[in-house]
Amino acid sequence: MHIVCHMMSSVDGRSLTDGWHLSFASPCYEETAATFEADAWACGRVTMQEISHGKDRDYPRGLAKEPIPRTDHFATRDASQYAVSIDPKGRVAWKSSTALDSHIVEVLAETVEDDYLAYLQFIGASYVFGGKEDIDLKRVVDTLERELGIEKLIVEGGGHVSGAFMNAGLADEVSVLLIPLVDGREAHPSSFEVAMNKWQKPAYLKLESVQTLDNDVVWLHYTRKA
Repeated sequence: MHIVCHMMSSVDGRSLTDGWHLSFASPCYEETAATFEADAWACGRVTMQEISHGKDRDYPRGLAKEPIPRTDHFATRDASQYAVSIDPKGRVAWKSSTALDSHIVEVLAETVEDDYLAYLQFIGASYVFGGKEDIDLKRVVDTLERELGIEKLIVEGGGHVSGAFMNAGLADEVSVLLIPLVDGREAHPSSFEVAMNKWQKPAYLKLESVQTLDNDVVWLHYTRKA
């Protein structure tokens, strides 16, 4: 599988866009992401909760009448595109089996509640397990490629998810839209975040192209060095 990390960043490396008040930023991000023509896109729990418009863990209880085996579940295998939700604890309360016209595949830890698995089955969403408590992204990527035939995945955020893919050595390309502003908020995450206890080593990149887009946006495209 070919994996691209596509990020939008301020000049000082911040990735949260609240307070930016730039109408062109999101359309620019989506238009450039579409050029990769990926079979699937992946986001973390926080971003997916924003997309779902649901409250945290706001799904029905009591749907599971018995323990549900921790085996991967695929409601469909022929979707035109997949939305991969990195959500170990099962907190995103989807309202249907699709997100932005893409079939939902939840990536979960085995500690997830049975009721959440029953709920995903009820709405027709798919799910895969990435580990007992933590997510092994290599295992997940292999499963998605083998079971769903996904050949290109674009990782669209947030910073912790993109950082996890980079730290695991899984990203083949890095695409960064440099937005012409300085954010300056110290507490806001960078485009790539890795917890110190999980950090492996720097990821070295090779610059492939630089493009100046409308509104003074600079598009940086890298490939990862071996």
